[in-house]
Amino acid sequence: MPEPPGEGGGLFRIGVTDGSVSRVFPTVREILALDPIRHGAPRLVAGEAGLDRPVRWVHVAEVPDIASLLRGGELVLTTGIGLPGDDAGLRAFIGELADVGVSGLVVELGRRYVSGVPRVMAAAAARRGLPLVELRRATPFVRVTEAVHALIVDAQLTELRATEEIHQRFTELSVEGAGPAEVVRQAAELSGCPVVLENLSRQVLAYDPAGQSAELLLDGWEQHSRRISPPGRTAYDTDRGWLVTTVGARGQDWGRLLLRWPGGGELAAPAPLPDPAAEPADVAPRPVTPPTRLTILVERAASTLALGRLIRRDAEGLERQIHRTLLTALLDHSRPVDEVALRARALGVVLDRRHLVGVVVRWRTDDPAADGAPPEEPGPADPEAGPARLRDLSEAVGQALREAKLTGLSSAVDDQAVGVLLALSDPAAEDRALAAFAAALRRNRVDAAGSRAAEPAPARATGAGAVIVAAGSGVGSLREARRSLVEARQVADAARRDRRDLPVFRLPHVGLAGLLHLLRDEPRLQTFVERELGALLAYDARHPREQLLGTLRAYLEQGRNKSAAAAAAHLSRPAFYERLARIARILDADLDSVEACLSLHVALLALDAVRTP
Repeated sequence: MPEPPGEGGGLFRIGVTDGSVSRVFPTVREILALDPIRHGAPRLVAGEAGLDRPVRWVHVAEVPDIASLLRGGELVLTTGIGLPGDDAGLRAFIGELADVGVSGLVVELGRRYVSGVPRVMAAAAARRGLPLVELRRATPFVRVTEAVHALIVDAQLTELRATEEIHQRFTELSVEGAGPAEVVRQAAELSGCPVVLENLSRQVLAYDPAGQSAELLLDGWEQHSRRISPPGRTAYDTDRGWLVTTVGARGQDWGRLLLRWPGGGELAAPAPLPDPAAEPADVAPRPVTPPTRLTILVERAASTLALGRLIRRDAEGLERQIHRTLLTALLDHSRPVDEVALRARALGVVLDRRHLVGVVVRWRTDDPAADGAPPEEPGPADPEAGPARLRDLSEAVGQALREAKLTGLSSAVDDQAVGVLLALSDPAAEDRALAAFAAALRRNRVDAAGSRAAEPAPARATGAGAVIVAAGSGVGSLREARRSLVEARQVADAARRDRRDLPVFRLPHVGLAGLLHLLRDEPRLQTFVERELGALLAYDARHPREQLLGTLRAYLEQGRNKSAAAAAAHLSRPAFYERLARIARILDADLDSVEACLSLHVALLALDAVRTP
């Protein structure tokens, strides 16, 4: 018999990622289902839990010290004629086989053992978890070895062909610069299994149900995904039937790719056919790990996704820098307008003789934790969270422009916002273009948790979106573009105080609070606040326990209804009335006067605007 291949030799280690024996090898259970073995009327005596061990070779042995010649993973066949005759020797024989890592021991009855293997041998095998099988009829071992080795070679050839197709397919996708949705679709097509790409917040970026129900696949996905946590970068969760690999490059992981393989169907290892003479426990099904080709597939798909993200970022890096330079030049007047137009035209963005609209997209809050679910564990602020958050927003804006088939300059304009200068050929298309851009941005789910999705996902009722889209007034020349951009930035800042979830905020939407926010740096507004509320603010500074400003706010916000205001302030009505009288004296104002209260209410709104960054 030829020597078995060594560890890592030949084709026998294709696709191994964790140092274990590859799934290209058949298991003990599969070998027991082969006709040459079934001809011998096999009966499992011990070690049922080890039936799914892979067998990398079959070795026939009739000497007791065979363990020193083995490397692990072998199925040992013997008639027992050379085995020790004493109990201690049999225990030592089983122990040595288990120590070297053999996959199982098959003993043909009739020559040494007639009615069954010795009890001491069965007990030792059961104690070590080593599958021990009796063959109750004479069996030519050569037929067993031929069948098993043919099975291994055929499986290897099939695995090799599948692996070659996987590598070729994903190499083509990498060269073509395929997006995440296409990579996931190809992975699902090659495997015949549902595939999901998610970010680190367990939000679906792309998926393909492989002909199954998408609703069932994605229902309660975040909670379901958080329960899928197998160890290692690539591993199989046997309890939930998901093969998982981490997606990332350059030491920065950004997602996971999951393939659903529940251990059944065409891809599952064949279960042994029942033997009429066997006990029921001999053929009980057991879960198996996914074929090696699926591990290779998800890892190649993850590599393609990571490489594609790097290529897109690197390719867009210089272009985005130029976009930012040109937008900054328009805002700061640092370059002549003609030069900006010329450089933009070289980028493929024509700004001459176009209807230009300034757009600003920004986070509603400055706190990354407010974008979606709160962090699982509180900890120190991540210095990389802000730049990564802004980078994700910039990518989402760029993707929305492409999906809406719009052209323009786009780049970050500060630490929280991304600016866009849309160039439209038809002024009448302004509203339609803004609506298409906002819809594309919403489809990319930047308002869900700061990470865009490559495929639509079920919307979440989160109230006002985490992202604000604001647009300035359209202008007819590049020289006026700064006015539209500045207006869009001011509207975006003012809209942060607006709880409405409008697709696009324009100047008429900002209201009084928004107007005051726009004017918050105006000295005359600050003078007005001091004139109206300065005395009360000074009093509260001297008496921090009273805080009469809150009492005044409750009174004005309740429409001067004293009973409702007292309840809102959690004060008894006598105490509330006494506080109102004190406020009136401090401010020298008639709080029963509509005009006086209107002036104070505007001053309070202006104070909030001045205090809001």
